[in-house]
Amino acid sequence: MKTKKLYFGAAYYDEYMPVSRVDEDMRLMKEAGMNVIRIAESTWSTWEPREGEFDFRCLHRMLQGAKKYGIDVIVGTPTYAIPPWLAKKYPDILADTHAGRSRYGHRQNMDITHPGYRFHCERIIRRLMEEVQQYEHVIGFQLDNETKPYDTCGERAQALFKQWLMDKFETVENMNQAFGLAYWSNSLGSWDDLPDVRGTINNSLAAEFEAFQRNLVTEFLLWQRSIVDEYRRPEQFVTHNFDYEWRDYSHALQPDADQFKAAKAVTVAGCDIYHPTASFLTGAEISFGGDLARGLKNGENFFVLETQAQGPVGRLPWPGQLRLQAFAHLANGANMVEYWHWHSIHNAIECHWKGVLSHDFTPGAVYQEAKTIGADFARIGSHVVNLKRSSDVAFLVSNRSLTGLKHSYAFAGPNYGDILRWLYDSFFRLNVSVDILDDSTRDFSAYKLVVTPGLYCAEDSLVEALRDYVRGGGHLLSSFRSFFCDENTKIRTARQPGGLTDVFGMTYDNFTIPAEVPGAREWMELLRPDRGTKVLAGYDHTAYAPYAAATFHTFGKGKAAYIGTMLDSVALDALLEQLLPHMEIGLTPYRWPLIVKQGKNDAGNTIVYLLNYSSECKSFLMERASTELLSQKRCTAGETLMLQSWGAAILCTD
Repeated sequence: MKTKKLYFGAAYYDEYMPVSRVDEDMRLMKEAGMNVIRIAESTWSTWEPREGEFDFRCLHRMLQGAKKYGIDVIVGTPTYAIPPWLAKKYPDILADTHAGRSRYGHRQNMDITHPGYRFHCERIIRRLMEEVQQYEHVIGFQLDNETKPYDTCGERAQALFKQWLMDKFETVENMNQAFGLAYWSNSLGSWDDLPDVRGTINNSLAAEFEAFQRNLVTEFLLWQRSIVDEYRRPEQFVTHNFDYEWRDYSHALQPDADQFKAAKAVTVAGCDIYHPTASFLTGAEISFGGDLARGLKNGENFFVLETQAQGPVGRLPWPGQLRLQAFAHLANGANMVEYWHWHSIHNAIECHWKGVLSHDFTPGAVYQEAKTIGADFARIGSHVVNLKRSSDVAFLVSNRSLTGLKHSYAFAGPNYGDILRWLYDSFFRLNVSVDILDDSTRDFSAYKLVVTPGLYCAEDSLVEALRDYVRGGGHLLSSFRSFFCDENTKIRTARQPGGLTDVFGMTYDNFTIPAEVPGAREWMELLRPDRGTKVLAGYDHTAYAPYAAATFHTFGKGKAAYIGTMLDSVALDALLEQLLPHMEIGLTPYRWPLIVKQGKNDAGNTIVYLLNYSSECKSFLMERASTELLSQKRCTAGETLMLQSWGAAILCTD
């Protein structure tokens, strides 16, 4: 979504504070150049302390304080953490999961299909919307918070799942065949025979249940959107803070929501991006999260609704890194950067996950660096807002493949997120811009290269679309574990890679876990290339010497490459450096830790971000005359621009 300005701010929780200091906080935010806060998504028990008894005094204090200092507000629906009285009223509101019944205390512990939960959700949403309607500086609404199905598996979910299967397959015979349920006598004689899915050993049925659970998220967000739409003004946006697979930070594709489908519930995609820092800051998590968020609404600009300021213990940014991170978000196409959160919390489980201010509320070093970001955003925002990114490379991501690999009983190799980030990070290090699409895409004509990391499950129509794309002149790069199964996680009977052996010019029927094979990690397929297919890499082992590890083949007017093992990062980078020019992907002379990203601004100028992810100075040779926006320095073609430790530069070309 295009915006008139860059937004910079933080989540704000007056209700968490040991003392009320709204006026002082808003003053400090204003001085730091912050112009937006997000409120209300976490505090249902504050707004409704007892059933039917509402208290919005705290809400109005925040809204009035923000108005006084000219700060815009995003209001979240407070439905992802239920109050104690609601759990007491409906004991079965707590989700019945694979691990048993949830207990009250932590957030996101409820069954989002529960009719009592839905009734009270709707009531609190409507009351909240009524309270905020009078405030012109409420610019938009966030639906819920990092919504997931919370592994709801109880009787209600099982009944809904049965209907889901009936709608999809019509007859049990169709499902038995599609899922291969004859194994271990799992075939159904009637729909009433469907057992509790938590006990299944059938990977197709288990993966289908997770697809059903992901659909619950989409339906829930669309339901909330329908309520919010009754109250919001046309200019007010609707967003949601989509998150990622969690590895103590944002890692890869979220397994518990189909975000491309769920994004239909919002007018602008939002995301929560957390990442390593200090000496572990690479920028890869920021880049991946932003590229995925941008893809959710067909390349539109997005909001970073949560990212770290001081962060959890061990994530304190080194001087300059907070600023570098903020510009990295903009380089991906973000129009908003908001920290979670403004002030550090004084109790409960996240009390050592620190915000912009520490527990003593002193405007310390992090606040002072944030202040420079706010000043920069205000000064150069009109040049960099609504950055339009374009890429020649598309990464195809797949929730079906994610769960398919998860439920492959004998699969001992890397999981889907590992494969995805293994390939993505190499493109990032080589400074190759990518877009991220989901596996419902069939038209790839806008791209020179399509990459399929671990595309384990693929519909026949997708296989045919990729075949036609390569035949017509496109390029395809696939990794091991691609095209192994159909969309129902049933292994194909055709030679592997299923349906595309002629496109890749090779096949294989054996795979194993590498043992004493230099350069091969976690998984290896023993590729047998056809005559005329180029071998890009082999296996340095006497037992596997006859086989290829990576191949390259011409098919029709296009070309296709396949990597059959997880190479180490150095070897993968070297292979792609040799391969990509043959697939019409140009490479710059720059490599990580100097990251170069670019796009077009509203005026049609090319904006180039230079991001130095290291403690050493890096140089950049100017190819065209440009203005460096942060310093307002005029740079001529042929001039060398120096980037300081953890530094950034933003070029606006003539």
